[in-house]
Amino acid sequence: MIRAISKGRALATALLVGAAISVTGATRADPVPPGWEASNMEAIGYSDLQGRGGAFKLTIKKHNDKWYLFMGHLWHYGFSIVDVTDPKSPRFVKFVEMPTNNWTIQLTHHDNILIAAMEKQALAWGGAPDKPFSEGAIFWDISDPENPKKLSEWKTGGTGTHRNSYPGGKYAFMSAGMPGYAGAGNILVILDVSDPKAPKEVGRWWQQGQKEGEAQIGGPRGFHGPANLSPDGKRLVMAYSPAVVNLDISDVSNPKVLGQLRMSPPFLSAGSQSLHTSLPLWDRNLIYANSEASAERCNEGLNWAGLIQNKDPANMQLLSLFPLPQPPKNASYRNFCEKGGRFGPHNTNQEIHLPDVEKPGNLIYLTYFNAGLRVFDIKDPVQPVETGWFIPPQPSRRHGPQPPNDLVQQTEDVLVDTRGNIYVDDKHWGLWILRYTGPDQPAPTAK
Repeated sequence: MIRAISKGRALATALLVGAAISVTGATRADPVPPGWEASNMEAIGYSDLQGRGGAFKLTIKKHNDKWYLFMGHLWHYGFSIVDVTDPKSPRFVKFVEMPTNNWTIQLTHHDNILIAAMEKQALAWGGAPDKPFSEGAIFWDISDPENPKKLSEWKTGGTGTHRNSYPGGKYAFMSAGMPGYAGAGNILVILDVSDPKAPKEVGRWWQQGQKEGEAQIGGPRGFHGPANLSPDGKRLVMAYSPAVVNLDISDVSNPKVLGQLRMSPPFLSAGSQSLHTSLPLWDRNLIYANSEASAERCNEGLNWAGLIQNKDPANMQLLSLFPLPQPPKNASYRNFCEKGGRFGPHNTNQEIHLPDVEKPGNLIYLTYFNAGLRVFDIKDPVQPVETGWFIPPQPSRRHGPQPPNDLVQQTEDVLVDTRGNIYVDDKHWGLWILRYTGPDQPAPTAK
């Protein structure tokens, strides 16, 4: 049975205190804002990120006896570092500035190398199209997590990169807007990063029709990212519109398709968002995948999240779809479409290549924009069930221009560490730290 946690429960945690060091001096840890709603979930910590609402992609690194969370930003140019060693009293460390007038929302890392993406920022997201912008990616040395050092920049020569993946080792996998593919979405570019001071391209792959001059195919095209590397390093699983793709990269200079499962149409056709995320469950021959909600108030085709059978990479099959989240009891809206803003799937606990991130078990953590964070149990992969959720309070002030009409919760990214702490962020809030209390909770593997 799902145990509901009342809104008032958050008030009990609002007395959190502790020392926090920021770039502007010592401050107390931020109290957990009241008014959140949850089922089988509890808010235990919060950071206002020194007023920087709109944190985005998350990655985490344990260094000696401390835990550091890195996060990109939607409305600020750069990334934040937070010491989450004590999840009930997170300590804001610093904000690292990056070039202005471009998106710096995406981060990925392994070991001591962090890759921060840069891409052209659209007008609707605060960009200035008549001004110069930076693009590509910046490589950082985070061997000292509190003091990152810039190593190099890699340029696409086009619009930059989006959700990249660096699982460690020799290669990084970039979602890149490259010249010669104008207007057709990002493509996969493989970089040799064995010398992170001089990354170089060694391979690329794209869907038929993306390259200028190629025969066109119907439907959306584009690579949102990230690419997911198999344990043996020979295969990638990607959500690459219009299909979920198994790609053989035994020869990185000449990737070859093993199989594709086309998902759009019939599902949402909205460029690379038609297929936003893939997360292979290698030990179970399954792939979790989802689209991304794009329009406010569901003014678009059906978004989806589900499981795909991947026992035979050349013959994938859709196995199940996740149930649609329902509003809390006594909500003022009949469904989440009426609530305003975007409603639909977005990000999952993706950085599973990291030793400090919880590995996929029976739980899928999925941010759902105005429906907050949802937790689905896939113990029976044919019949996933929702077993928990968390919705931040209604925001009281706007931090950025999205969503343009409704000021409403828009939960963005999620990461779960091996201690069982769940980190989520939102377009108009800071960093939330949660604990799941429902069934099939994995046993922590770290303290």
